[in-house]
Parts: sequence; C-alpha cells; structure tokens
Amino acid sequence: MDFDKLREETQTIIDDVIEKTCIQAGQIFVLGLSSSEVNGGIIGKASSAEIGEVIVGMIHKTLKTKGIYLAVQACEHLNRALLVEREVADKNDLEVVSVVPQLHAGGSGQVAAYQLFNDPVEVEHIVAFAGLDIGDTSIGMHVKHVQIPIRPVLKELGWAHVTALTSRPKLIGGERAKYN
Repeated sequence: MDFDKLREETQTIIDDVIEKTCIQAGQIFVLGLSSSEVNGGIIGKASSAEIGEVIVGMIHKTLKTKGIYLAVQACEHLNRALLVEREVADKNDLEVVSVVPQLHAGGSGQVAAYQLFNDPVEVEHIVAFAGLDIGDTSIGMHVKHVQIPIRPVLKELGWAHVTALTSRPKLIGGERAKYN
C-alpha cells in the first residue's frame, strides 16, 4: 500500500465531500470505513490498523480545523455503534455504551479514532448531517432522514468503493407550501 498516495487521495475526497455537503461547524459527520476493502480484501476479513490510522487521521484533522464533529462507525460486531468525543455525546444527550474498539470488533477506523480523540466514548445512535462511506459500510442509518447521495470526485480509495451522503430538511405542507 502506498501510504503517501492514500493520504493524498483521502484529503482530496474529504475536501470534496465537505464542499459538496455544505456541512458547517458544530454539525456531525459520520465516517464508515472498511480498511479491508481499501486493502483489496473483503469487508471485515483483512483489517489494517495502518490504513485506519492514515484515513482517520487525515479526516479527523480536516474536520477538526473546521469545527465539525467526527463520529466513526463501528463494524457489525459492535452493532454499528459510533465512537465520538464525550463532548458530542453530552451536547447531543446521546446514550454512552461500554466497549473499547478492537481491530476485529469495531474496526481499524474506530481503533484509530480511539487513539486520536481526547475523550472517546461509544454511543449506539447518532443523527449526523452528512457522512462518508469508504468500502460500502452502510452509514445511512446514522444520517438525517432525508438523505441525498453525493458522488465524491474520486470513486475509489485504494480498492474500496467511496460514496457520501448529505441531508436536507423534510419538505412538508403539500401544494400550498413554499420552500427556500
């Protein structure tokens, strides 16, 4: 794996997704990551701590400079719980659950985030404004109800398929309503 290329492509993708989603400071951005898929393997079968560190490190750094909160989705073995800073859990009244992510129970992204965050905690549910899915990890359950698919400038990171989601408020009121 060419880690310099991985850093460069991760930066390109996160910059593009931030621009296309119009996410703002104070909002939550969810990341789903399969380092196995990035590495050319099958999701959950070829996890790489190094790949997780590179990708999460770049995304965390970029979001943090913009005041955007990162939530990292766990794998299915932790029921797709999310690792966040305690500040996010407290601010959003999220229920904290007890588990420490491991490479094969949580995934490389969560392990990397656990090391990067100041005060990491796991929560079961979150409602994010937008997110990035690297390796078809199914982040949709964590993004606001009306989701809009985003096509990042790069469609793959390593061998992994890359997609993103943003959201918008629900349109209510029927034919008499007007919208901004």
